[in-house]
Amino acid sequence: MDNWRERFLAAGEDADLPIVDAHQHYFDIEAHYYPWLNDRPLRPFRYGDYSSICRTFLPEDYKRLTGRHRIVQTVVIEGEWDPATSADEVRFIESLTKHEPTLAAMVGQAWLDREDAPELLRLYGQHPLVRGVRHKPTVTSREEWREDFSAPGSMRDPRWRDGYARLAQNGLHFELQAPWWHLPEAAELARDFPNVTLVVNHTALPADRSPQGLAGWRDNLALLAREPNVALKISGICIPGQAWPVDANRVVVNDAISIFDVSRCAFASNYPVDGVVNSLSEVFDGFKTIVRDRSRVDRLALFHDNARRIYRLT
Repeated sequence: MDNWRERFLAAGEDADLPIVDAHQHYFDIEAHYYPWLNDRPLRPFRYGDYSSICRTFLPEDYKRLTGRHRIVQTVVIEGEWDPATSADEVRFIESLTKHEPTLAAMVGQAWLDREDAPELLRLYGQHPLVRGVRHKPTVTSREEWREDFSAPGSMRDPRWRDGYARLAQNGLHFELQAPWWHLPEAAELARDFPNVTLVVNHTALPADRSPQGLAGWRDNLALLAREPNVALKISGICIPGQAWPVDANRVVVNDAISIFDVSRCAFASNYPVDGVVNSLSEVFDGFKTIVRDRSRVDRLALFHDNARRIYRLT
C-alpha cells in the first residue's frame, strides 16, 4: 500500500492513486433482513426509485465495478440492517473479511436512545473492526425546521445525547447523516462533546442545487466547520437522471473542500446506493477530474490519507 502511495507522489498518475473508499455497503438480502431493501412498498428516497439496488451486494460485486481505480481499502458503513439485531451486522461484515483483505473497518448501527445502547456501544468498542457508529437522528423537512427543533430521537433529545455521551469512553466516533439545515444542532453536539469525532456523511446532502439551496448549505456547513472535531465525507452527490455531472458537482466539491479544508475531507463512493444513478467508476472519475489541478499531496489526502487517519486504518 505504501508503495502505491510513494509511486503516486513520484509520478502523479491517476492510475497510481491509491483510494480508500470511506463509505460503502455490503448487503445479503437473501440471508438477512434490511427493512428498506426487503419491504414493499419502497420508501421515498432522494434518488427516486431504488429497486435496482434491492439485491445482494458482496465484495466480489464491488470488485467487478472498480474498473481502473486502485481501491486499496474500504470502510463499510452499516446498511440499515434489522434494528432488532444490530450487532449481528458486525458479525456478518466480519465474516467477509476472511476473504476480502481490502475490507479494513466498519461503522456499526446503534440506536443511541434505546435501552440496549450502553451494552451495544461497549461491544462495539471492544471489536477490532468497528471504528464508530451511525444512528440517523430524527429530522424534519426544510420548511418545517425551526431553530428550537428538539424532537424525540433528535440531536437535542436528552435521551439520545445520553447515548452519544458514551461514545468517547468506548473509543468510538459518530457518523452523522442529516440534511444540511440540521447542522446547527450538529455544531452544538460537536461543541458539547469535544472528545468525540463527528463525521458528516454525504456532504450534508446538498440535494437542492438552486442558488438559495446552495447558499443555505454553504452557510450551515461553514457553521459546523468551526468545530475542530468534525470531518466531512464528500459522497452521495449524484443527481437523478444525469450521468455523474462534473460541472454541477464541481461547485459542491470545491466549496466543501474550501470550507472544511483538504485536511478534513475524504472522498467516498456510497456504493451500491449511488448505483441507482451512476457507476462506481463514474463517481471516482468525477472526483479525480474535479481535483486534477490540485497538488499530489492534496489529492492523496482526499482519496487516501485522510480516510486512513479518520478510521485509524493500518
